[in-house]
Amino acid sequence: SYTNEYSAAHIAEVCTCIVHENVKMGSDGESDQASGTSSDEVQSPVRVRMRNNHPRRISNEDINKRLSLPVDIRLPEGYLEKFAMNSPPFDKPLSRRLRRASLSEIGFGKLETYIKLDKLGEGTYATVFKGRSKLTDSLVALKEIRLEHEEGAPCTAIREVSLLKDLKHANIVTLHDIIHTDKCLTLVFEYLERDLKQYMDDCGNIMSVHNVKIFLFQLLRGLAYCHRRKVLHRDLKPQNLLINDKGELKLADFGLARAKSVPTKTYSNEVVTLWYRPPDVLLGSTEYTTSIDMWGVGCIFYEMITGRPLFPGSTVEDELHLIFRILGTPSEESWPGVSTSEEFKTYNFPRYRAEPLVNHAPRIDSDGHDLINQLLQFEAKRRVSAEDALRHPYFRSLGEQVQRLSDSKDVKKCSGLFSCFDSGISLIQVLDSVHNFLFNWIMQINETQMSWVGFQFNRYMPRVPDFTIFFSVNHSDTTN
Repeated sequence: SYTNEYSAAHIAEVCTCIVHENVKMGSDGESDQASGTSSDEVQSPVRVRMRNNHPRRISNEDINKRLSLPVDIRLPEGYLEKFAMNSPPFDKPLSRRLRRASLSEIGFGKLETYIKLDKLGEGTYATVFKGRSKLTDSLVALKEIRLEHEEGAPCTAIREVSLLKDLKHANIVTLHDIIHTDKCLTLVFEYLERDLKQYMDDCGNIMSVHNVKIFLFQLLRGLAYCHRRKVLHRDLKPQNLLINDKGELKLADFGLARAKSVPTKTYSNEVVTLWYRPPDVLLGSTEYTTSIDMWGVGCIFYEMITGRPLFPGSTVEDELHLIFRILGTPSEESWPGVSTSEEFKTYNFPRYRAEPLVNHAPRIDSDGHDLINQLLQFEAKRRVSAEDALRHPYFRSLGEQVQRLSDSKDVKKCSGLFSCFDSGISLIQVLDSVHNFLFNWIMQINETQMSWVGFQFNRYMPRVPDFTIFFSVNHSDTTN
């Protein structure tokens, strides 16, 4: 367990931009009394007198670059002059303590800097609010984590902060600020309008195939960046992928993420939401690598292209059963060593034969079918990496420019790529078109042909009961 004091110190240590509200303790976890500077110097850089009586004239851009601030930040009145008089020359580094004090004077690390608006959601440990920053007048997401008196900050919050401070990428959500009080730890994130699950719901679960490709590419791009830095997300699902109105997708919620560079013999197998958990982890494996995330990518790819989850199991056994029923029961050829797994032998699964995924996802093309097959491999080391998946022929239509983007550049910067981006096809429009076509066609066919049509619909859309009901009516009555 963690105490509040330890949590505050540890979180501040891993994020240099934190400004603690308790003036008795610095944000780096060191007490002011123990440091070599006075408390006046810590609280405000304005009180530090410089030997240079003729400071250079500086601009907002200079301060933004010096302190790594947002471009659109609103500095307090008179701050430019104070900073020019009291900061070291620009050719000399800014001390950590002076930088922290400067950020505090601007308004970072203070609750009053942010206006709380609507409540967006609530979980076991945290509540998320939509807010507005007084510094930039932009919308933000405020994740309030409740602190227990004896336990302090949850380890998931400490882990999320420590990882996000080093992950700077266009397809990873940005952590702007951290505020610590006695009762609450508030993480200030950039605001995105919805998550992928909400986006699919808004589309009536019928996404544009082009949008599926754009979102999948951005997901792989952010994931490849994490994997290059030995970071495993371990909780990929549509609810943890955020999307803004520009069509930018960003990875979020790193509470279960893990830096693989941290020495450890094994990991936990209680990770990843059940529907997106790979079979090796379902069978109890605690020795996994970046491949744990790639299985989830395959499941999300299928869900975007079809509008429904691929393996919506209710228990571990049910999840494995659904996987094997579609991909086939694994053998030594498809998964070496599986026959010696005690967990696998305990379940005694039937011998299912693999079905082509295109039968379940007819909207996917041949390149997409090949990519999803490479993602959904039983054996972890056979799964395609995020880096290799980005170069798959499935993304050829996006052009070569997207492959050369720097980490900080958005995919939308590519000319013309988002020209046909839309919010999805209206479900009402689709059903109206289907209804009109079928009604006109049904009037001209006989009962035998009608039975065949019903069989095809019920085969490809088994989770849509309306179609089953529709084709179960009395075929001799054309009105029905």
